[in-house]
Amino acid sequence: MGDKVIRLAIIDDHPIVMDGIRSLVGDDPTISIVITTTSPKELLEQLEKIETDILLTDIVMPEMNGNELAKLVRKKFPNIKILALSMSGQGDIVNEMINDADICGYILKNVTREQLLAAIHKIAKGGIYFSEEVLAELDKYKAPDPSATPVLTTREIEIIKLMEQEMGNKEIAAKLFISERTVETHRKNIFRKLGKNSLIGVIKYAYDHKIITPSH
Repeated sequence: MGDKVIRLAIIDDHPIVMDGIRSLVGDDPTISIVITTTSPKELLEQLEKIETDILLTDIVMPEMNGNELAKLVRKKFPNIKILALSMSGQGDIVNEMINDADICGYILKNVTREQLLAAIHKIAKGGIYFSEEVLAELDKYKAPDPSATPVLTTREIEIIKLMEQEMGNKEIAAKLFISERTVETHRKNIFRKLGKNSLIGVIKYAYDHKIITPSH
């Protein structure tokens, strides 16, 4: 998205929460709030008409929970990046949303303005953002099997670190003084070894197994 204004949609069943988010990000000239609603149905209708870059969605809503909504948005509007917002970062819910809806981030409602803006900007640039508390919950939730842990090479770990920093193949190649084709081969091997088909899956694995630490 470069220097383009980030078009943000917000859904939460509590208007006061939306008002709070508006007050936190409203004075940032790089963010434009294009949709605010308490209704998942209305959100889906609005997304048909209004170009949106990032959806900031509540998790617990009476009409439709955040995971179901995120799955629908991912299916109907694959270019929209999804940032989940919740009171708690339960590991099972976070995992479900990562696996089912390929969300780009998950933050708690106690985040600061700086953290919220950091999450929105990082996701807009193609990265992912998870609150420290959420990462801690994911770490507790996972049940690692040491015998099944894939072995990554030093170069593969190096490339994962650069991928997490939102670098593309060309940038990684220049940074490591290798060809783009070599980078692509390493990427394929990383995805194959970890059994993942998305960047967020790879980065989450790297977080879970302490291969890398979040570059917030």
